Amino acid sequence: MTEGNLSATRFQRVAGTVAHRLAELLQASIAVLDQQGNLVAVDHGSASSTFDEGSLSPGNAWLRVPVRCASLAGEIVIGRPRARGMSSPRLVRSLVELLIDHLALIDELPVQRELKSKFIHDLLNGMIVDEAEILRVGHILGMDFTRPRAVILVDASDFVFAPRARTPEAAEAQMRRHAQLIIGSIVEFFHLPDDTICGYIGDGEIAVLKASSSQDLAGWADDPAAGASSPSWADLTALKRATRALLDKLRRETHAEISIGVGRYHPSIRGLARSYQDARTALYLGRRLFGPNRVHSLDEMGVAAFVGVPDERTKVDLARRLLSPLEHAPELLETLTTYFEEDCHPSRAASRLAVHRNTLSYRLDRITNLIGLDPRRFDDAVQIRLALLVRQLQMDRA
Repeated sequence: MTEGNLSATRFQRVAGTVAHRLAELLQASIAVLDQQGNLVAVDHGSASSTFDEGSLSPGNAWLRVPVRCASLAGEIVIGRPRARGMSSPRLVRSLVELLIDHLALIDELPVQRELKSKFIHDLLNGMIVDEAEILRVGHILGMDFTRPRAVILVDASDFVFAPRARTPEAAEAQMRRHAQLIIGSIVEFFHLPDDTICGYIGDGEIAVLKASSSQDLAGWADDPAAGASSPSWADLTALKRATRALLDKLRRETHAEISIGVGRYHPSIRGLARSYQDARTALYLGRRLFGPNRVHSLDEMGVAAFVGVPDERTKVDLARRLLSPLEHAPELLETLTTYFEEDCHPSRAASRLAVHRNTLSYRLDRITNLIGLDPRRFDDAVQIRLALLVRQLQMDRA
């Protein structure tokens, strides 16, 4: 459907509602004309007489009110009202204008939501990169992009697409209604509409652009900056804690399977696209490895993050985050490197390091306490080893 046809359809829809409402309120015959003078809608309310087209002439109509709605101009023609207190043309004109404004606003809401969702989709997929344009359009659509934000990606497809309606039109309406219910629940959970920007981006997924400064996440913070190796990881613990509480709420309300991916905060508005890729990758890997009804983030993907993440910068960030507690302990980094080079053999590693085997064990315990992974366990060792390799490759390129 072209933009012109869409506007004409909306004009006809609003015109029909206006004619019906005014006919009932005024107890009068009502006609709505388009800008070419064609009859678009007519309603007689409780009147028994048929509409006389002759009353459309300037000399016969009791009142004619120009109207503009959905980018189209038109006119409302009103027969003499029979309702008490409605004999004043000025009063009736004010009533008509008020009703038009109200109905046009209501009719605009679904379109506004669609525009907002499309804008969010395009922004997160890197299709809009001009920050001035993003700020301008965001302001028009009521979205504040001046605050630091991270992306939460909610997979609610189980709820959005089920149960299926019988006709395609009914299924589409139901899908949008269910998606809007999820969005409403998310906004309610985070309390302030300007704190959370939500949009339905298709495939049963809702993107949440969550304000993610320490102040915005204070209610879920424990020690938010602990272990953060770069600003992109700051407050991630609090954000995940908030998202887990959100997941519990959505599951209680929908009784459906829901999975959520959490992205890191990245600086600038264009960083939202990177945060979205974090969330999408975490959601994809998490669903496959751990199943639904969980919150997934890249820092909890283990070895899968280094294998399944396509973006090299993200792999470097993950390695830095994992090894950051050891950056100021060179003897521990040396111990790890030697331990892996000696095929995780304690005696050979201790001998090469010229330390007692108990000293080696003590150092490995310290490493486990600092990074939360034990080099003596296979899965943890693989993850640490990959992080060390990524770190070394990055240092060689520098």
